[in-house]
Amino acid sequence: MFGTKLKTLIESKRPKVSPEIDPSTLSNYENFTITDATSLEFNIDFDSQTVSGVVEYSLKSQEPSEIILDTSFLVVSKVEINGEDVPDFKVLPRKEPLGAPLVIPNKSFTEFKLKIEFSTTQDCTAIQFLNKEATDGKMAPYLFSQCQPIHARSMVPCFDTPAVKSTYKMKCTSPYPSLMSGRPDPKNFNEEANDDTGLKTYYFDQPIPIPAYLIALASGDITKAPIGPRSHVYCEPKNIDSCQYEFENDMESFLQTAEKLVFPYEWDQYDALVLPSSFPYGGMENPNVTFATPTLISGDRENVDVIAHELAHSWSGNLVTNCSWEHFWLNEGWTVYLERRIQGNIHGESTRHFSAIIGWNDLENGIAAMGDSAKRYSTLVQDMKDRCDPDDAFSTVPYEKGSSLLFHIEQVVGGKAVFDPFIPHYFNTFKYKSLDTYQFLDTLYAFFKDQASALDTIDWETWLYKPGMPPVKPFSDTSLADQCYDLADKWYSTIIAGESITATFKASDIASFTSNQSVVFLDTLVALNKREDFYWKDHLSQLKEMSKIYETYSESKNAEVLFRWYVVQITGENKDFYDLLGEWLGTVGRMKYVRPGFTLLNQVDRERAVKYFHEFESGYHPICRAMVKKDLNL
Repeated sequence: MFGTKLKTLIESKRPKVSPEIDPSTLSNYENFTITDATSLEFNIDFDSQTVSGVVEYSLKSQEPSEIILDTSFLVVSKVEINGEDVPDFKVLPRKEPLGAPLVIPNKSFTEFKLKIEFSTTQDCTAIQFLNKEATDGKMAPYLFSQCQPIHARSMVPCFDTPAVKSTYKMKCTSPYPSLMSGRPDPKNFNEEANDDTGLKTYYFDQPIPIPAYLIALASGDITKAPIGPRSHVYCEPKNIDSCQYEFENDMESFLQTAEKLVFPYEWDQYDALVLPSSFPYGGMENPNVTFATPTLISGDRENVDVIAHELAHSWSGNLVTNCSWEHFWLNEGWTVYLERRIQGNIHGESTRHFSAIIGWNDLENGIAAMGDSAKRYSTLVQDMKDRCDPDDAFSTVPYEKGSSLLFHIEQVVGGKAVFDPFIPHYFNTFKYKSLDTYQFLDTLYAFFKDQASALDTIDWETWLYKPGMPPVKPFSDTSLADQCYDLADKWYSTIIAGESITATFKASDIASFTSNQSVVFLDTLVALNKREDFYWKDHLSQLKEMSKIYETYSESKNAEVLFRWYVVQITGENKDFYDLLGEWLGTVGRMKYVRPGFTLLNQVDRERAVKYFHEFESGYHPICRAMVKKDLNL
């Protein structure tokens, strides 16, 4: 099936079994099968800022053996097998960064119910509690979870690996409205708490098998509004109108376009929860309820494509899942590819290519910013067998390098019309399953057996296993980007020629730009620093003139635009923007901005960067806080 050269390469890398064994779990998940819906119950205590709970697994194995589950900073108080107490369970010492294995003896049963009572601790990395003063509405405290990649183990004892999936029956007891990653009971938001405690239990059903990292929990002053015939947006009441406006125009269109690309949406409802600002990601594809950053609410509907990305995860990642974080590109590369196909089908193919250009720039910048020790994470297929922290490997690489590979494959086999039948074939083949890169390649070559010689022309070794940028740019339509490039080139040539800035440039230069065009223009300005004859810090006076001419950028509500504006000014060491960036970093929690923002500030003024981080760190999510500390060597 493969060409000789490719077969030699793949077989030298292929594991003994596929899907490949996950090195980022301490559990012995390979020994067990989950045979029925997992029962999961959470009880939220806002006073102690802990979550207690009960989980019950239905397990089957070939022969009786001890059960090893992942935990991290959890208190396990009771274990039962088939209703009988198991007093001699042990939580072994921590093995950083992967947690502490829970070992449960089992000498009798090959098929059994395993019930565990547990509670989180103040060191829990999956959950962030916010005091009501830290929320937008300031009416109630708030809780939200973020389990990807390996933080579910700090919220519930589990096989914390994407290789294991289960259906769920979930419930949560809280004094405030609550959401979980399942289909909500219609009564959840329509009934008041019915006893003196003020507590209410919220029920959720997840009939589609999901891995542990997709377990999600949120609770607080939450209300909802419709954004489509099968979609709602949830958020604090103060923001409900702006959130509804941002999403209602596109949500159903995104769903229908995705369904035409793959196959009908299987999860019943697609809802989105807009979280407080400390949420560390753009979005998290928790089934039935995407968790989203408030930085999407820009008022111009130009960041709504993040929702198209999270929606695409309903197929890529949630139905079909990477078997381990070594193969994370299978989740994110496919998702970015589908996201841009949705964009292209709705707005035109040039929009798809334009988005790919933005992604390519992000990839270049992301890889360039990696230190020598992190270059290992710029390969598409990762090697985590040294049991490193998967959080360290998260970057633009699986997203942009992965989607670029799929875009390139599409072109090699003959274009969209030829490639498109493979999309539903792939997702049907691995639906409800987890897979590795080798299974993907086997399926690709089997489907395109008549184009095997064309596929053999792809430089698979560089794409999959070598660090650095991909060997091929798959996009070709630069029509939307050319306006941005032309304006950036005009700035360069004007400055080099020593001509007047105020006579050459005006605010109207950027008046017709979309937010995405502003992003490309600003990225291109930053990239001028890569030229041998140009550094913005050598042209500070012109940079300050730019800040006056394009002052609308300083007032932008679009985080993508505003952050890049700060990057342009601060790479040129315009001190007028140091405090503006520092203060702004206290208003966002999304790591896409927080991590490079502090790194940038640290490069020009370490004392100021450290000061602002210490000022705001208590408001950041634990994952974000830990990563910035690494970035700043604190």
